[in-house]
Amino acid sequence: MNGGPSGFNNAPVTRAFIIASALFTVFFGIQGRSAKLGLSYLDIFGKLRIWKLIASVFAFSSTPELLFGLYLLYYFRVFERQIGSNKYSVFILFSIIASLLFEVLALALLKDPAVNLVTSGPYGLIFASFVPFFLDIPVSTWFRVFGVRFSDKSFIYLAGLQLLLSSWKRSILPGICGILAGSLYRLNVFRIRKAKFPEFVTSFFSRLSWPTTGNPPSAPTRNIVGNVPSYAGRQVERNYPSSMPSAIEPPEDSIATLVSMGFDRNSARQALVHARNDINVATNILLEAQSH
Repeated sequence: MNGGPSGFNNAPVTRAFIIASALFTVFFGIQGRSAKLGLSYLDIFGKLRIWKLIASVFAFSSTPELLFGLYLLYYFRVFERQIGSNKYSVFILFSIIASLLFEVLALALLKDPAVNLVTSGPYGLIFASFVPFFLDIPVSTWFRVFGVRFSDKSFIYLAGLQLLLSSWKRSILPGICGILAGSLYRLNVFRIRKAKFPEFVTSFFSRLSWPTTGNPPSAPTRNIVGNVPSYAGRQVERNYPSSMPSAIEPPEDSIATLVSMGFDRNSARQALVHARNDINVATNILLEAQSH
């Protein structure tokens, strides 16, 4: 299971966020201040170090956290491809703000004098993404290791667990706040899932980030939530008649890629046939079918 087509095709916002997170982490690491970026009650309510709120959104406090965090951010680019860069930008902003508010509220309630009670890093965004990952991304394969049954989603959960426990209670707290933020977005609080930025905001990220290798990006994706309904297969046939020349049977890894993005398996196979096994074109076919 992967996050869809390789690279950052159709995921410029994710690319920009990952670059920013890596640069912030390296910058503070060179200065030897990574361990001091975490939030504490004294920082927020005593010395009013508001700059720490911004730094803690991007910079991880250690190299292992950076590696696991960037891996998860890279995988979760699948959601940007599903709902589009514009709405994914809204998801990022909402997750960050909501999780930070929860963290500040927790600091106010705990009043713990410990220094850096909450570790730094985009925990809010990462763990908010686990909500749609759990609810919307289906399992495509199962396998056993030493008699224990695992799915292709298990690796993502294990990476998340490692990140959640990386600094013990300092990382558990922001992780929980991120899950709460993701749940609020899922519940469409304040109708947040319908909110959109002006188009120039997301186009800015496309120009800001350097180009990636791989297939050329396809047309901007439209909004979908969850799996494509069962009627999508019939809609694909209606929009792209069977009289079109079909390609050979689609490879299983291409079907699995589309399934991992939340599409129905049968619809994914039909779309690949009509798209001559071009996964980007097939994605557009499925999104167009779902939008009707």
